[in-house]
Amino acid sequence: MRNFILLIVSLICFYSSPAQKQKADSLKALLAKEKTDTGRVILMWQIAETSNLYNPESSVRIAQQALYLAQKIKYKEGESISLAVLATALSKIGNYPKALEFYLQKLQLEEKRNNPRNLASALINIGTVYTQQEQYRDALIYYRKADSVIQLHGVADLQYYSYQDLGDVYWRLHIIDSSFSFFSKAFEVAAKINDKNFMGISMVGLGHVYIEQHNLNSALYYYLQALVYLEPFNDDDIICETTLGLARVYDYRNMNDSAEYYAIRSSDIAKKGGFESRQLEAATFLTEHFKKTGDIKNAFTYIEMEQAIKDSIYSKEKIRESQIISNNEQLRQNEIAENKKREEKERQQQLQILLIGIFIPVLFLVTLLLNKVKTHQRIIKFLGILSLLLLFEYLLLFLNPRVGMFTNHNPIYEIIIFVVIASILAPTHHRIEHWLLEKLSNKSATKPTKISVIKNGKKNIQKKLPPKKTLNKE
Repeated sequence: MRNFILLIVSLICFYSSPAQKQKADSLKALLAKEKTDTGRVILMWQIAETSNLYNPESSVRIAQQALYLAQKIKYKEGESISLAVLATALSKIGNYPKALEFYLQKLQLEEKRNNPRNLASALINIGTVYTQQEQYRDALIYYRKADSVIQLHGVADLQYYSYQDLGDVYWRLHIIDSSFSFFSKAFEVAAKINDKNFMGISMVGLGHVYIEQHNLNSALYYYLQALVYLEPFNDDDIICETTLGLARVYDYRNMNDSAEYYAIRSSDIAKKGGFESRQLEAATFLTEHFKKTGDIKNAFTYIEMEQAIKDSIYSKEKIRESQIISNNEQLRQNEIAENKKREEKERQQQLQILLIGIFIPVLFLVTLLLNKVKTHQRIIKFLGILSLLLLFEYLLLFLNPRVGMFTNHNPIYEIIIFVVIASILAPTHHRIEHWLLEKLSNKSATKPTKISVIKNGKKNIQKKLPPKKTLNKE
């Protein structure tokens, strides 16, 4: 069955590549004019989302830039969406391990937020990446977690995807009863919202289940009905799967002409759409079918076709592996460049803190020196109070990140520790301030000025002189 990862993050596009390129160019023009960081993040992940259809590697680069900017400004929603877009682009390239890494980062982010839909979406996407790597047991774990979140919080718009994916992974694990149950639930949800495309997809799943149960009549009914629903949407990938399912049903019934017709139709649609894996499935089926019917000529033709497709897939796989290596190196270089920026910023902050730490005692020494020369008392008091305020604010600035690291940013523990620190620093600040002002005031008050020295000198001289004698005129 098809993967629903692009549907979950709203990245499916119903437009042509040129139209998408034009849309991306328009968004880039808006980005050049955007002034706010939040707006830039939104436009960047929209550009990455749009360019994913025709240039996944460019999408990876732009989404990574959006992610770093969102992290820098602490824009959590932008960070979450950028991670999803980045992971989706990597998944399209075929770099599943890296896609999984970024989806897990998104999951860790969403687990700390109160957004059940985003959380369920992240879980479904992780399950889808595991499915793409054929790790079905791991996929099942995350699909079930997603379904629990959806059921608990009533995330109605993701309910269909959850049921469909669970039905798909149970079918791949050959747990047929559970697969039938979830495909049926998915069909009910699709019928309720009257979505013909979704109804067709679920019916294909039910057709697969009925073949496993050897219920050929029901399988035939669901495949044929699925085609009626799917063909108007031109969903070639799922139509290839449906027509090949019909070919298998007719092959079991020994209706060779119908089996050949639908298998060849599946092969032609796959070739036209560039779905080599679907084309290979059809070629493999036709090879076995013609061997069974004794048509050696056609069997040989499809053996050659099967080998040619395998060679093509193998060649593209090698190219893809090379692209993944290059892609991982580019991601690594971008990460190194971003880390250098962060380290430079941290060095600047540390230098600023160091300069502040040097400035505070210098200011205090200047205050003491000014107290020894002729300076207005209010200026000395102001500088003394300022130096104390800077000292205590510097202590809080210095302690804040360390307290955060010690408590692992637990708000309750942080509040308790800062209350204790404040209860110590506040009275200490007042006592030191009172003592300092008293010292400065006393020094200023007792310090003799030139005028007072002259006045005191005159008084002393007058005391030492003998009293004037008055002359008796008589």
